[in-house]
Amino acid sequence: MPFQNKFPLHLPGEKSTENQNISLVAADVKQKDTTLGYYVSENGKLELKAKKEYNTQDFGLFSDILNLFLEEYGLSKPSRISIAVPGPVLNGKCTTENLPFDLDIELIRSRTEVEHIILINDLEAMAYGLKGTEDKDFCTLHKNSSTTKGNVAILAPGRGLGEAGMFWDGECLRPFATEGGHSEFSPRAEDELELYRFLKAIHGIVSWESVLSHEGLFNVYRFVRDMRRQEEPEWLTQKLEKGDCHEVIIDAALSGENRACALTVEAYVDFIAREASNLVLKLKATGGLILAGSLAVKIEALLKMPSFYQTFVISDKMENILKSTPIYLLKNENAILTGAAYYGAFGRH
Repeated sequence: MPFQNKFPLHLPGEKSTENQNISLVAADVKQKDTTLGYYVSENGKLELKAKKEYNTQDFGLFSDILNLFLEEYGLSKPSRISIAVPGPVLNGKCTTENLPFDLDIELIRSRTEVEHIILINDLEAMAYGLKGTEDKDFCTLHKNSSTTKGNVAILAPGRGLGEAGMFWDGECLRPFATEGGHSEFSPRAEDELELYRFLKAIHGIVSWESVLSHEGLFNVYRFVRDMRRQEEPEWLTQKLEKGDCHEVIIDAALSGENRACALTVEAYVDFIAREASNLVLKLKATGGLILAGSLAVKIEALLKMPSFYQTFVISDKMENILKSTPIYLLKNENAILTGAAYYGAFGRH
């Protein structure tokens, strides 16, 4: 069965005539960069006409990015604008410290003169983005022949820790956002209690995002380096000082160049398995677990190791549910943008 058919999404407007031949700008807004895509709908499908990435920090308003995009490509004003944002959407607004601007439907409407504006959480958009995926966008990490239809969990460690779900209504899946990445980290072993105390002294509250994100990976590395007295050679110090610490640490771990980095990534994979297990049980996600995000994709080889799955299925009484849950890795980096487009064109909002 094609992967796309494994996840039948609730998009009730696909066959509606009012959603045919509309133009739509979809946006994937992130702290570092914002990607815009201009789409046109036809027969329940979307065709991408133009796409460009901008430096988010160069702009004071989202509408400034949009207007520049339309001007650069000579595009007409769209019928709709659908924006995926890295934070909770409440009453048509998203305020997050990760962005240089707030997102407000009324403000965007007034500055663009586009009536139909949609805001959607980025992980919820990623779920809708499954509509535009192909088999090559997935990797099966664990397959179960007796898979039960049901809810689906999505865990995406990246710049933050995204968590979302898809509710199975008996016919299709209905994506929804959560802020589970900000729930409190739960140490299991004595060394994890030490990590918790180390991070608590720095951050106060230690969330799962504090260990499962770009910054979280560096947090774990600092603990391993400082508290386990692991050597940091000069070449590694220089690379870390240049930025993108998560990539430096993972590369050094995978290449075997540095023991501290190897220990860090080993712990990181264990934490991903633990929080993925938590999420599956909380959502009763018998329909599957989807891992996504830049960090998960970068450590694909480690997620295929037996140790990841062995940690994932540990539970007091629910190992049977965890063992029956298929696990997939989503590698399509455009899923959020595509999902914002499909939700904006054919979703109910």
